Amino acid sequence: MTTIWKSGDQKSANQATNDNTISGTTLSSWSRQQKLAMIAGFAILGLLLAVSACSKQSPKPALVSVSSPASTPATPAAAATPATTPTAAASPAPTKKTPKKRPANVTYSDPNSGVSFLYPRKFALSSGDKALPQLAGMDDVPMNFVQPGGVAVATVALPASSYPGTDFASAFFNVNVNRSVSEQECAHFAFVDTRNADGEPVDAEKVKIGSTDMEMTSDFSASAMKQAETQYYHSYENGACYEYVLGLGTAGYGAKDGIDPVNRDEVFAKLEKILATVKIGPVEREQVAEKAATSITGGK
Repeated sequence: MTTIWKSGDQKSANQATNDNTISGTTLSSWSRQQKLAMIAGFAILGLLLAVSACSKQSPKPALVSVSSPASTPATPAAAATPATTPTAAASPAPTKKTPKKRPANVTYSDPNSGVSFLYPRKFALSSGDKALPQLAGMDDVPMNFVQPGGVAVATVALPASSYPGTDFASAFFNVNVNRSVSEQECAHFAFVDTRNADGEPVDAEKVKIGSTDMEMTSDFSASAMKQAETQYYHSYENGACYEYVLGLGTAGYGAKDGIDPVNRDEVFAKLEKILATVKIGPVEREQVAEKAATSITGGK
């Protein structure tokens, strides 16, 4: 059987073959372009990511450039700041100095007579020629030795404001010494207590003050405007007669209304506390002889 091809059929076949070839070529061509496009896209994406990463990390070198290349990183540098704290702690702020409290009592000591005693700091002390005691509004309080030659050593006076609202005027503690009096004479007084209701003098009383035995007498005088009471104590030591006088002066019966009488026992108890601290130290023989000669000649 003979096959007869028509030209139209052949043309159609050729055209179909050509179409298939073009179609395959076209498909093959687009596939490569797509691959290239994809590769290019990935490359661009990678470049963008790299640029973005670099832009994020770019501030780090700036921090490093601030510090010295040889220095340690920023962490030790930050630790350097507290290093000044120990230095500040080593030099604390100056504290206020607390003033030292002065002792309440003061010691008086006289090397010439050997007398020493304690008295409150707020009391007024006078010694030597200025030691003759006085009661407010009255003359000097006399010594009570049976022989002349007494010398005033020291006097301590209470402040006038010691007992506000009372008739208190003055009070004192006084020390005198007489080297012209014997031990037997030292036990007696030139004038004695006359407060006996019968007007008879009262004998001296033996008392013990601290560790010292003494002879004691007192004297009292009063008027419409003032009152004065004194207590005398004698002791014999170091070849001399020592006299201690406690005195109290008040406003008397003429005081204004509304003023209470001062507690006399309280005042004398305060003075006796000073008397209880008295100590008699040794005195050099030369000083004793000189004082005795002075008292006999009347200071000439």
